[in-house]
Amino acid sequence: MADWVVASADNGSLSFAIIDKKAAEVFVFDPQGQRLGAAPALLGLGVGDDSAPGVGDKPLSAIRPQDRTTPAGRFVTSLGRQPGHPNFLWVDYKNAVALHRVVKGRPKDRRAERLASSTPADNRITFGCINVPAKFYRDVVRKTFGDSRGMATRGVWPMASTIDS
Repeated sequence: MADWVVASADNGSLSFAIIDKKAAEVFVFDPQGQRLGAAPALLGLGVGDDSAPGVGDKPLSAIRPQDRTTPAGRFVTSLGRQPGHPNFLWVDYKNAVALHRVVKGRPKDRRAERLASSTPADNRITFGCINVPAKFYRDVVRKTFGDSRGMATRGVWPMASTIDS
């Protein structure tokens, strides 16, 4: 997928990321397609490649489990900031999907343990956002995308995607 992104110039000379939803992994590349890093990821609880209509405008408590999807597609990313929260990378602003450090969440969610498990079978827990280890976010995502724009395709994520459904 990364070779295709570079050969087709789909990334527009920008760094890019590919999210493999089936394997629950994120890969980050420089503009020439050199892999800068990879990490496991937590993804949306709902299986599917589309966001439910209006999901980005709803409070989290109103999003049904089946609507908590990490959508597939090609997205232009940008760094986001919210008072009182660490920075994050907007993937799909309209639908409020971002790539960010894993959040502690409720203890019963065991998010850190899910990220560290040897299988992607338990990596579906989020409301649609892509959660990665804090060190990977800091050292690879933040360093690569910083305050600049990048590309993201999900599924295999520029942000590229492997199809989930």
